[in-house]
Amino acid sequence: MSVYGPVVKIHPVVLASIGDSYERRNEGASRVIGTLLGTIDKHSVEVTNCFSVPHNESEDEVAVDMEFAKNMYELHKRVSPSEVIVGWYATGFEITEHSVLIHEYYSREATNPIHMTMDTALQSGKMNIRAYVSAQMGVPGKTVGVMFTPLSVKYKYYDTERIGVDLLQRTRDAPNTTNGLTSDLCQVGGAAGRVQDMLATVLTYIEDVLSGKQTADNSVGRYLMDLVNKVPKITAEDFETMLNSNINDLLMVTYLSNLTQAQIALNEKIVVL
Repeated sequence: MSVYGPVVKIHPVVLASIGDSYERRNEGASRVIGTLLGTIDKHSVEVTNCFSVPHNESEDEVAVDMEFAKNMYELHKRVSPSEVIVGWYATGFEITEHSVLIHEYYSREATNPIHMTMDTALQSGKMNIRAYVSAQMGVPGKTVGVMFTPLSVKYKYYDTERIGVDLLQRTRDAPNTTNGLTSDLCQVGGAAGRVQDMLATVLTYIEDVLSGKQTADNSVGRYLMDLVNKVPKITAEDFETMLNSNINDLLMVTYLSNLTQAQIALNEKIVVL
């Protein structure tokens, strides 16, 4: 469900942080809220980080610790100055009258902020993520209301976040199973396997187009041409030498890491004795 407006791109770390805040909520709290941080361009809003904001909510009133929110944002800017306030989130699946009041506060902190809801109650059997932008409606000079318009939501992740996402995918069908992070070499092997699968898909498409089994798509052709132009011109021997050198560096780092862990464990045992 979406209308004209920016596309909201959400990173997995944001969803994990919101879920953790909900699990750690105060006793009796029905939902948690927080600030969304990220970057904005002409066509999209990318949410890369967030932090929860303490608040008290009842049927008649809502109180938000705005001073805490300001201090947290000031501290966050020291670490990630490129991330700005892009909106706020709330757990749940509906927008209440209190949401309008909270949104007014964030409208003073950001231009046209987004409001994201995360259904932690799993009303439809899954954790629905929705994003909205507000727009005023009513008769000029009379009572003016606020309407929340839905936006398109997409999920995006960095390469480093892909490791955690893959780990969660392996435990999705068997939640009671314990899985640990794979070694660096296994991750390299898995990445190489995925590249081979994608290359096989591309080759199959090209062969089908050349044989007339499939109609050529100009947009796909432009993407493939751009991909080919980005491949560095290097001989097979030089590439093998470079790869072996990188693998040796990786093995050396792994060896030093294991040696350090062993030294720390040995030192702890000596101290205990």
